[in-house]
Amino acid sequence: MTASVSTWWEGIDRDLAAVPTAAEAEHVPLYSTEFSDTYKVRLTSVGPYRIAAWLSIPKGEGPFPALFLVPGYGSVVTPPTYEDRQRYVVMSLMHRGLRHADWPYAAKFPGLLTDGIADPEAWIFRGILADVLRGFDYLTSRPEVDPDRIGVFGHDGGLLVAARRPSVTAVAVTATFFTRLTEAAERTSAYPIEEINDWLRTYPEDTEAVHDTLALVDPQAQAGAVGAKVLLAAQGPGSLGDQEWLAPLKEGLAGEAAFYDLTYEGQTDRDAIDAWLAGQLGAEPKPRIWEAQEIGSWS
Repeated sequence: MTASVSTWWEGIDRDLAAVPTAAEAEHVPLYSTEFSDTYKVRLTSVGPYRIAAWLSIPKGEGPFPALFLVPGYGSVVTPPTYEDRQRYVVMSLMHRGLRHADWPYAAKFPGLLTDGIADPEAWIFRGILADVLRGFDYLTSRPEVDPDRIGVFGHDGGLLVAARRPSVTAVAVTATFFTRLTEAAERTSAYPIEEINDWLRTYPEDTEAVHDTLALVDPQAQAGAVGAKVLLAAQGPGSLGDQEWLAPLKEGLAGEAAFYDLTYEGQTDRDAIDAWLAGQLGAEPKPRIWEAQEIGSWS
């Protein structure tokens, strides 16, 4: 971890420590079931800024394994799936700008990724990543959570959480977002990565500053701090996110890491990754494909 990366992240943690969480949890009967209770949670993050989350807690005697769902790149976050609610104390977070956390800041798509990107202290993702850590910290502080069974699921932002929070047991990385983002922008015109190219075409004088900002969130820079077990979903050969693209990241991780080769059959991939994560957290796999069959492999 370079000094600039560590300094930037340490600043986020200092800012979080200075802001009381001020948690409020409201029971939501509509999203509760015979096997779980769901709450709409509100927390205060840096700014200060009020964020939100869906939190589901299984009924019965705990403690239970915990699962933190990394927010994706979109405006709406739904409650966790029934399968996750049966097994885990599970949280899906609404960071600043997303629905239920869109006042006073409402995210724009496209545009969120590059909001303030030329200044790492003003970049919107500094606040968003603080929100993610605040949500994770609240989840893992709950008395229902087994501190030895904490999982993170979603894009590679989960590795940033694991690098900053050594309590993470396992991370299932389903897609890349922050990994080698400067290089990715040079190789694709797909959104949301194309937002970076849009910005640099408009403000070419910001090129060096933008690259410096993106380096702060590349999981490779903090891979050595990730002691959790990691599963990396690899895309097809020759694409961004294939095994070759992810190899430097995998090699840098301090903990045990494996690839899962995506089949692009939705249920097949979902069930394979679910089974891996459940195995790490001591939970029961919940396949959506019920007939016995091979559902992919990890290596």
